[in-house]
Amino acid sequence: MTTTRVAAPGDTVDALQHSRRAPRRGVAKHGKATPWLFLSPYLVLFGLFVIAPVLYGAWISLHRWDYTLPGKPFVGLENYQDLFDPSSTVYADFWNSMQATGIFTLASVPLLMVIPLVVALVMNKKFPGRNLFRAVYFAPYVLGVAVVAVLWRYLLDNNFGLVNYYLGLLGLPDDTAWTTSTPAAWVSLVGVTVWWTLGYNSVIYLAALQDIPRELYEAARVDGANAWQQFRNVTIPGLRPVLVFITMITILASANMFGQSYLITQGGPGRETRTAIYEIAETGLRQYQMGSAAAMSYVLTAFLMVLSVVIFWLFRERKSS
Repeated sequence: MTTTRVAAPGDTVDALQHSRRAPRRGVAKHGKATPWLFLSPYLVLFGLFVIAPVLYGAWISLHRWDYTLPGKPFVGLENYQDLFDPSSTVYADFWNSMQATGIFTLASVPLLMVIPLVVALVMNKKFPGRNLFRAVYFAPYVLGVAVVAVLWRYLLDNNFGLVNYYLGLLGLPDDTAWTTSTPAAWVSLVGVTVWWTLGYNSVIYLAALQDIPRELYEAARVDGANAWQQFRNVTIPGLRPVLVFITMITILASANMFGQSYLITQGGPGRETRTAIYEIAETGLRQYQMGSAAAMSYVLTAFLMVLSVVIFWLFRERKSS
């Protein structure tokens, strides 16, 4: 049983503080482990499903790894060297897929930055049917990639697809091969992706817009700022942290595009729309070259890491002189 000493009139301040702190020493010491106990379930899952696969993948990339054969000889950095050796059999296919990934990323990211922002600005206004408008734009995002890709593959078919049919009704060319010719295939992949995912970015933008204090807009109007000046000097600075987040997740999602290409264009025409993830999957799962596929994935990861550093540098806070 713990007893608490009652302060006497002659006690000094230091003695009183010591008596108050003494019973808590054991609690404070025990409390240091408490956060780790709460974090332990997540740390275990993170270690099993993130750290362990990363290390295992790096180990595979150092071997000639054919999972259908018992022998998996250690080859060191040979798989990485092949990716940078023009005479190797994987060089051309890998870098063509990297080029396809770059084309898709450069074409889709600006659209997925600008169009959702415009949609969010509209959704942030008060008008009849606003909630329905928000639901309509977000609804496609809840669909799986297989549903979206199969749906649009039929809509874009150049023989019986509704896209060409309605273009013909408008007097426009109605024989475009949307999935089997370039650049139409790229237009299809980018257009489908923007239609499918813009709702997610719009919702994030909308949440950020609602966090910008109304007083800033009122002060800008008092100073005589027009709508464009308010957008440039109030809205954009207020969205800076969200812009960094949306830019990063959009680039990563675009660089990892696979399902749309696999199901809509099937990598065609030829290998024009076969992205890096598509090539990695084909190399590892169909050609059984898991070591080479793992090396490809780590080279792609290195490019994305460098790109991430560049993005954070571009969006950094700049001190005014």
